Amino acid sequence: MKNTSPIAITISRQLGCGGAYVGQQLAKKLNVFYADREIISQAAKQFSVLEEDLTSRDEKKLSFWQSFLRAYAVAPDAYVQPRILPPSDHELFKTESEIISRIAKERSAVIIGRCGSYILRDHPNHISIFLHGNRTYRKSQIQRRYTVTEEAARKMIAQSDKERALYHRTVTGYEWMDARRYDISIDTSKIDFAKSTELIMKYLELI
Repeated sequence: MKNTSPIAITISRQLGCGGAYVGQQLAKKLNVFYADREIISQAAKQFSVLEEDLTSRDEKKLSFWQSFLRAYAVAPDAYVQPRILPPSDHELFKTESEIISRIAKERSAVIIGRCGSYILRDHPNHISIFLHGNRTYRKSQIQRRYTVTEEAARKMIAQSDKERALYHRTVTGYEWMDARRYDISIDTSKIDFAKSTELIMKYLELI
C-alpha cells in the first residue's frame, strides 16, 4: 500500500467461507492486530455479562421473546436481585461500533464481522472484504468443522444467512450481501482460503 497510515481491513463473511482463517492469515502476514474475540471481550465487560452471552449474539437480532421481555420488564421488588437483561440490538451495535472505531484509530488491524465495513466506511485507510461461496461448498466446510450431517449443515447456513442479513439491515439500513459495499468480493468456493489471502495481499500492493 502506498498509504502508510494505520490500515483497517474489515472482513464480512458467509458461514463456511473462511472468514477467521483468511483474517488470521492476513493479520499474520501484515503483522497487525487481529480483532475478533477482543471485541466480544470488551463489549461483555461494558455490559457486565459473560462473553458467551454475546458470542451467541454475533450479528443476530434478539429473538421475539427476548425483545418482549426487555420491553415489558418491570422493576423487581427492592429485596430481589435485579435481573440483567441482554443489550438491545442497537445498544450492542453502538458499543461494538465504539470498540471497533477505537481499535482502528489506535492501530492497524484486521477486523472480523460485526458490520465493520459500515462502521469504518469513513476511515481514511479502510479496505472492506466480503467472502462468500456456493452452498454445496459451504455445507462441506460446516460438516467438516462441526462434525454434523449434511442436513444440519444446510440448516445452519440458512439460519446464519437469514440472521446476518436481518441484523445488518436493522442496524445499518443496508443489505449485507450487496457487493457494491465492499472493495473486494471473493468466492472462496472457487478460490481456496490460502489463495484468497494471497489475492488480498496482491490487491493491497496495488493500491
